[in-house]
Amino acid sequence: MREVHHFIGGRHVTGTSGRFGDIYNPNTGEVQARVALATEGELDAAVANAADAFPAWSVMNPQRRARVMFEFKRLLEANINELAELLSSEHGKVVADSKGDVQRGIDVVEFACGIPHLQKGEYTEGAGPGIDVYSMRQPLGVVAGITP
Repeated sequence: MREVHHFIGGRHVTGTSGRFGDIYNPNTGEVQARVALATEGELDAAVANAADAFPAWSVMNPQRRARVMFEFKRLLEANINELAELLSSEHGKVVADSKGDVQRGIDVVEFACGIPHLQKGEYTEGAGPGIDVYSMRQPLGVVAGITP
């Protein structure tokens, strides 16, 4: 049976909790894979890894960050059929519908590739007598999200 483990620090990490969640095939109701449930230590390791990566990422110029996102987009596009098959097997959609969902995800990544322009901040000369105003956008730190 296929097992899905964690991805921490750029590598696959086998879960150590011994606990798994079943991934069902919605067409048959059968368990088709298991996903490892993380321990508190594994979660802490993922957060610590992200925190360790933050200083270098936060000082990387926006063009280089955008290149990382463009490479992510390229990988998604190169694997769109495999991703659509995987999505279909887990959600019971026909592959064509799943391919459309993956494409919408790619569209979001493409939008994120343009984010550096939104990070520019603003400058207003002469906001008042002898007053110029500016704003800077800077990364705040590590965040997490629990997503489907």
